[in-house]
Amino acid sequence: MKTEKLQQHLINDTTRLYCVLDGASVPNLPMRLFETGARNFCLFKGDLKPDMLYMAPYVIQLKPGDQMTEWVLGEGFGKHWGIFVHSRHKIAEMRRHFRSIVNAYDERGNSMTFRFYDPRVLSRFLPTCTPEELDAFFGNVDTFFAEAEDGENLLSFKVENGTFKRTELD
Repeated sequence: MKTEKLQQHLINDTTRLYCVLDGASVPNLPMRLFETGARNFCLFKGDLKPDMLYMAPYVIQLKPGDQMTEWVLGEGFGKHWGIFVHSRHKIAEMRRHFRSIVNAYDERGNSMTFRFYDPRVLSRFLPTCTPEELDAFFGNVDTFFAEAEDGENLLSFKVENGTFKRTELD
């Protein structure tokens, strides 16, 4: 999908645009965040060793015309770098919410990273959720967006009147 079309779908005047990018998929993500000055938070808590810092997921606020926005939309789409989110909430609230869902637990209570920020995971996970799970997962999020499997189109996920909606945008 061309950058202009992505901007039409993602940038509006009524909600904030965030992305959650995967440091394991995006080359030198922490350095790019530093260079662009983009507002961001790491989703992993505490002081991280350098290798984990580069592998961690980050929530980033994207604004029209910003260097980071142009780079993510122009270079990252179709490469499974992460997902996009519409929300009316501030980035600190989004960090809290995403940190609350980045860890999952197996049947023995062992913690593991839930890679919801991988578009391939998100698009398979959301349709399996119960209405209660969707409410908890969406939290402060109005709409989730992820690239389609073909890397060409954008998928939109939202809950309207208690009903899960998946729409392919082209």
